[in-house]
Amino acid sequence: MEKLHTTATVLIVPGLREHVPEHWQTRLAERLAKVHTLAPLQVDGLDCNARVDAIQRALEQIEGEVLLVAHSAGVLMVAHWAARYQRPIKGALLAAPPDLAASWPAHYPSPQTLRANGWSPLPMTPLPFPSIVAASSDDHLASLDAVRAMARNWGSQLLELGAVGHLNPAAGFGHWPRAEQLVQALDLQ
Repeated sequence: MEKLHTTATVLIVPGLREHVPEHWQTRLAERLAKVHTLAPLQVDGLDCNARVDAIQRALEQIEGEVLLVAHSAGVLMVAHWAARYQRPIKGALLAAPPDLAASWPAHYPSPQTLRANGWSPLPMTPLPFPSIVAASSDDHLASLDAVRAMARNWGSQLLELGAVGHLNPAAGFGHWPRAEQLVQALDLQ
């Protein structure tokens, strides 16, 4: 398989489920020539600060330009990271951010649990780098209106994908060719 080449190194930032073999982020990482995937946390999996610090540690290991590719809670981690740390980022693909004010299904952490672990309030100031927020019209973790507000507050370009669920394997997204196109577009900026 021929690798997809980017000028920037891509840092994959998974959500709370960490590394999922069938996930589009995993498949994208397999296709990229210059890529690093955020390692799963061994402890404190719900601790937002620990996850943000893990992003910073990963970025400290990467020389040169970086593109971030985040999914779900990984998007929230990127927003918290950008509010706390400074490092030039070439761009970010932020897919399916969850709404911390929404009622999530029972097998997800509650808003109270997330608040207790530092996830809220979510930074809602403009991100200091170009970004694309990819949104679904039927995501069970965030309404389209909530994601539109996040994109607007972050100064991100909003890409409405239609009814694609949470853009994960359960919604049919193993391989997602559009992610490759979006990464390449951000890399050319």
